[in-house]
Amino acid sequence: MTTPPPSSPSRLILATRNAGKVTELRAILSAAGLPHELVGADAYPEIPDVKETGVTFAENALLKAHALAQATGLPAVADDSGLCVDVLNGAPGIFSARWAGAHGDDAANLALLLAQLGDIEAPHRGAHFFCAAALALPDGTERVVEGRLLGTLRHTPSGTGGFGYDPILEPLGESRTCAELTPSEKNAISHRGQAFRALIPAVRELLG
Repeated sequence: MTTPPPSSPSRLILATRNAGKVTELRAILSAAGLPHELVGADAYPEIPDVKETGVTFAENALLKAHALAQATGLPAVADDSGLCVDVLNGAPGIFSARWAGAHGDDAANLALLLAQLGDIEAPHRGAHFFCAAALALPDGTERVVEGRLLGTLRHTPSGTGGFGYDPILEPLGESRTCAELTPSEKNAISHRGQAFRALIPAVRELLG
């Protein structure tokens, strides 16, 4: 079992190798006045990535959080997120990152989804980004929270920021897509930002 150095008694690990996610959660912890040192999974390169075999966002987030907590002996946070389209009964959902087959092929995923929705008119193009964030302790204690960003889907992509389906989701009350928002604007309303902020009370309760 890997253990944190003695100088980091309040270390918290985030189950991601995405530096942007680490920066985002670190800022949220700091804004909440929490002193925990946050690191990403890159701090423990010997630990393999966890397969997301759950059938819900919450299950996948918990799988990753528990696996890291057990492997490191540290409290761990993980999230799982995706796009849920109303007329597709919530799909792509947990399959958002591999909707077109290959994991992480944003262009192919976007093209396939737009083709599937080609005949759907604007009033019926409702969708939302969903995120489940989980906190797990080495003793098995767990907490799960959720975040949602409601919106509608454009017929064509717009904007160069963000990733995934950001170029086609226009948040409610906005005239721009998520890909046209600045990073700070997106973080303020994003599903992941909402979920991470909702997790703060659990961090405070369980970790002090």
